[in-house]
Parts: sequence; C-alpha cells; structure tokens
Amino acid sequence: MAAILAFAGSNSSTSINFKLVQYTTTLVEGHDVRVLNMANHPFPIFSEDDEKQNGYSNALVEFKENIRKADGLILSVNEHNGNPSAYFKNLLDWLSRLDRKFLEGTKVLLMSTSGGKRGGMGSLAVIENLLPRFGAEIIATFSLPSFYDNFSEDGILDESLKAEHQKALQTFLDSLK
Repeated sequence: MAAILAFAGSNSSTSINFKLVQYTTTLVEGHDVRVLNMANHPFPIFSEDDEKQNGYSNALVEFKENIRKADGLILSVNEHNGNPSAYFKNLLDWLSRLDRKFLEGTKVLLMSTSGGKRGGMGSLAVIENLLPRFGAEIIATFSLPSFYDNFSEDGILDESLKAEHQKALQTFLDSLK
C-alpha cells in the first residue's frame, strides 16, 4: 500500500481543480490517500527579505514533510492567463528554498482543468516541465477541458475523457507497486 498525497494548485474555496482531485481520489483503492484543501493553507508571498527575517513557517515545513512521506502525488493545477496561479508558483518557490529536491523520488499524476476548451493545458505544460527540477517523476498527465460541460457530482461525463482519466490514474497507480 502506497501513501498518496492529493491536492490542487489552487487556494480557491471553489476550486474546480480541487473537485477533480477529490473525484480522482474516490477511484483509488488499496492505498493510503490524504487529501489537502489548499484553501486552508495560506503562505506569504515569497521574498528573500521575508525568508531572512522570518525563516520558514511551521505550515510550510509540515507541508514539505507531508510530501516527503508520500510515495506519490495526485496534483491538479489551475491556470491564470495560460500559466500556473501565483499561489501555486509561490508555494513551489517556498518549498524549493526549504529543500531544492523536495520532490525527490516522488511519482506524480499531474492533471489540470478549466472552464475553457484547453482545460488548463498551458499551466499543465509549465508544471510538467518544472516539477522534475525538484526531483519529481511525472508518471501521467490528464487535462479536462470545459469543466462545467464535462463534469458533474457523478464525475467526468464524457466517456472518452473518462476513459483517458482512468488510464492516466491506472498508469500512476501501477507505478506505485
């Protein structure tokens, strides 16, 4: 049984990426899954001055330890103007200052969604290229376009997208064995 940490790269209380993460984790069986709502994890904007004056918050150190304890991450990144949100980029900045290889040996299922037809693919591509710098192994990716048309309380509505999501999840889970 693998330990999986699941969260979205958004701190919005109404995050559709968090809804995708929650749905995805309901499909995982036989593993220890911990889901974090990042709306409950505020971090100050990174600055070297703040780092020198205040060091690293307990919340940041705990978050890094949660990542370290996980064998894998289920992560869905949101998109602002074609890029990851300032919140998520800020979190990566803090974590990489605390430990440059904070994702060393961590397998990742990387997802994204948005209300638009591209499904957050710009952000997904940026993060897919960035996370390996910190030691992550991207196992599979999935992008859900037009969230409000393709998702409901029951999950992914479009059968081909549902199958693509399931394949990405299964590839990720198989890598944890």
